[in-house]
Parts: sequence; structure tokens; C-alpha cells
Amino acid sequence: MAGAVRPLLSRLFTPNYIAMAGPSPSPTRRLAHLTRHLFASSSSSSGELSSVGAPAAAASACATASKGFAAVLICIFEDPRGDTRVLLTKRASSLNSHSGEVSLPGGKVEEGDADVKTTALREAEEEIGLDPALVSVVTVLEPFLSKNGLDVTPVIGILSDRALFNPVLNKDEVEDIFDAPLEMFLKDDNRTTRERNWMGMTIPVQFFDYETEGKKYVIWGLTAHILTRAAAVVLQRQPSFAELPRPKRAPVNSKH
Repeated sequence: MAGAVRPLLSRLFTPNYIAMAGPSPSPTRRLAHLTRHLFASSSSSSGELSSVGAPAAAASACATASKGFAAVLICIFEDPRGDTRVLLTKRASSLNSHSGEVSLPGGKVEEGDADVKTTALREAEEEIGLDPALVSVVTVLEPFLSKNGLDVTPVIGILSDRALFNPVLNKDEVEDIFDAPLEMFLKDDNRTTRERNWMGMTIPVQFFDYETEGKKYVIWGLTAHILTRAAAVVLQRQPSFAELPRPKRAPVNSKH
């Protein structure tokens, strides 16, 4: 029935929405609560949504010069069962960097981009044919530092109707597209950690194994770390495992 399931955005922007009391509200209600809170906060900040991220204690500083800025789109939507899912891509095997890896749509900030939200939406359109008009950006997370020295800002957007999105892949950059339940990045199921070298330091890196439609994917590194933080913010609960430190750039000392 066409009217049986209301689109996600109609719930998010219902003016008389009241957060229901209870120990475990559904992901949709958590999304609604988060969105209302962020839009209420934005009224006192020139219309810009607040940046949110991991607590300071969950971040470790790394003193290094920035090599550039990038943004990725965490595009979430509601499936017919009411579960929150996120769009992911598998990078083309012909790419020079991160070839064949699972990633979020995104890329470097370009000179003509108004902000990181513009960057994330532009890159998603270029890579997978996602029309920016279909996505409602609700917030950005604090930047993450990539192993290549890029400041990567995750942008969270909601795809109001998944059926309206017909992927058109840029085969030079993207080999495949799929979606996964956002909640899986808060669970210890199918998750492992391994020690990896990161900018001269040995740090723990998390890996998530995922299988869908007969295909197996490994979501790891920066992408996995970003998705764990995003899931905690969107679903409003902490992961069942200890969240790994989020490397960030050390602040530059200023002279007084």
C-alpha cells in the first residue's frame, strides 16, 4: 500500500513529534530525535548545523601538516522493515590508491565547493549518480585524519526514498555499490581488530566482514571507524566494544 509506510523525512520533520520514553526506541525514532535536536541547535548558529563527533578522550593527536581536505557522504535510508541502512561502494581495482576497498562516496574538496557538504554531495553524484536533491544533509561529524594526511569530514545525509535512487556508477572510480545496516557498526559480531602502521605509529584498526547477495565485503580502516562514530551519533548509543581512538591533528601552539 502506497500510504502504509510514510517516508523517513515525513517523520523527521513532523512538527508535533514527541520523543517516546523507553529504554530502546527504534532507529527511526532516534533519527527523528537527532534531527530535531540538530535543527533546533542550528537556529542560533546562522543556520548551520552543529558539528558532532567523538569525545575528546576518544581522540589521539598527531603532529603533522595537513595535506588537504576531503569529505565523505554517509547516506542513510530506511528499509521496508524500518531499519536504518547506509550506502557503500567498492572502489575500482584500477585506482592507484585504496583500489578494491570498500569506501563511502566522497573525495577531495575542490576550489569551487562552498563547503564540505557540497563536496560530499558532488562526489556522490559523480561516483554513483546520486542526485543531491534526493538527500537531506542533517549534520557533519568532526574531521578524521586519514593515513595520507587528509582531513576527512563525514557528512550525514538522509535519502528520503530509496526507490527514487537508480545508481549510475562511474566505472573509472567505482566497481560496485551496496548497502549495509548501520547498526552492525556498533556490534562486535563479524568484527576484528588488527595492528597496522599509521603514519609511523602502530595502531589498532577494525575490520567488519559483511555478506549480501552472495558477495563478501570487508569494511575496514577509516571507513569502518567513521561508520562506528556515525552509528553511535545517529542511533544514539555507544558500540558494544571499546571505540578505537580517533587520530586527529595536534593543535598548533599560538603565541600570546
